[in-house]
Amino acid sequence: MIVERTDFISVPVTDMERSKRFYGDTLGLEKVSDAGFPEFQLGENVSLYLVSMEAIGGQFSGPHTAGFALRVPDVHEARKELEAKNVQFNGDIHDSGVCHMAFFADPDGNHIVLHRRYAAPEA
Repeated sequence: MIVERTDFISVPVTDMERSKRFYGDTLGLEKVSDAGFPEFQLGENVSLYLVSMEAIGGQFSGPHTAGFALRVPDVHEARKELEAKNVQFNGDIHDSGVCHMAFFADPDGNHIVLHRRYAAPEA
């Protein structure tokens, strides 16, 4: 099998209108479609779909706790911008030695990471 790229990430939500406001207004992601499930662009090659589990025969059983990372130019500045919009972060900015990360969640508790690599990982 050859994987060309990741096309989209699905995020389960319980209140579609609230989630569209969070991802569109609070995070400032560009909405590229509202047909079927709302779709927001994440950079150049991946989009994020908001999914009502009930619409596809399932039910919301809890948030994604592994999360996904959004690469930003500066984690400190992006965090300040989101804190000004009342986004609550979990702990301080983490410096792994190769990247900075800041952890927060959407209104349904789905984990999201602000991320920026600043050094090459050690071999």
